[in-house]
Amino acid sequence: MRVVVIGSGIAGASTAHQLARRGADVVVVDAGRPGVATAAGAGIVCPWTSRRGDDEYRFAAAAAAYYPDLIAQLADDGAGDTSFEVVGGMIVSADERELDEAYQRVSERAAGEPAAGAVERLDPAQTRELFPALAPDLAAVHVSGGGRVDGRRLRQALLDAAVARGARLVHGVAELTPRGVRAADEDLAADRVVIAAGAWTGDLLPALPVAPQRGQISHFELPGTDTGRWPVVQPVSSHYLLAFPGSRVVAGATRETGSGFDHRVTAAGQREVLDHALTVAPGLADATLLETRIGFRPASPDGLPLLGALEDRPDVLLATGFGPGGLTQAPFSGHLIACLALDAEVPVDLTPYRPERFTGR
Repeated sequence: MRVVVIGSGIAGASTAHQLARRGADVVVVDAGRPGVATAAGAGIVCPWTSRRGDDEYRFAAAAAAYYPDLIAQLADDGAGDTSFEVVGGMIVSADERELDEAYQRVSERAAGEPAAGAVERLDPAQTRELFPALAPDLAAVHVSGGGRVDGRRLRQALLDAAVARGARLVHGVAELTPRGVRAADEDLAADRVVIAAGAWTGDLLPALPVAPQRGQISHFELPGTDTGRWPVVQPVSSHYLLAFPGSRVVAGATRETGSGFDHRVTAAGQREVLDHALTVAPGLADATLLETRIGFRPASPDGLPLLGALEDRPDVLLATGFGPGGLTQAPFSGHLIACLALDAEVPVDLTPYRPERFTGR
């Protein structure tokens, strides 16, 4: 079976990898546009701390539990460093009532979820021991199973593994045709087409309300500081901090709905990121601001992804609409979409995520 995957962000790369592992003839088409969310994103894989609704939480929890299997598959494929590591996650606050509520919510969600690990309260001294740059009055709810991943590195590992198993990459803007895809002056006939075009889904399917949401994400360096084991930090706001080896700390991110594809670092966006980061972690005040990345998240109106076949084109499958949860949810979605494309059993009920909830068809 031949499958053409449009888009090589985390959803497209994951789908291509899974299809190639199952022996499909895979072609990945990518336009190489600036602002792909995967290239900007630093992923937090810790859904048990989320305040999101049940449908989104259940899916994200299943996606987090899938990560160890995926990393093992990539190791088997010789894909190299994926950057994924379990470092723990913390909800931080100086308000004991906020932490009480968070501890109850996280403990209930983590119960029965082995991937979550242990949930415990930390006092301010314990919290700063794990993330020394934090403000001294912040205590935490700590989840030992929280992980982090660099979107660029994981995407490359997935693509390398897919190519090693026979996938082909085509660079160009894709156009749907009645029998497949046209790109780079080539007609690519296909039994199935997977649209994983992220924020650019509307270019292919204008009826679907997937819109770009700009995120501005800043990267800092703390020279001489070993940040490799620092946990993910999630204040009660939507902003976050996470760290990588090499003295790097990432702070994000703005959520700019209605931004269009305006690929700029704005003064207001940079200020928002810095204000939140330095309030939570004043120890970053003397850090070097290395860069601020721009990514356009593919946002759906209800915050849930769009997964599954189009009713009027059952040969066309969607994997998009992940919003800020792409680096948690999209790798698992690639597994599910590959099952659908190859007519295999899908281990999750995809009814809440079907595209026709927006098209009425």
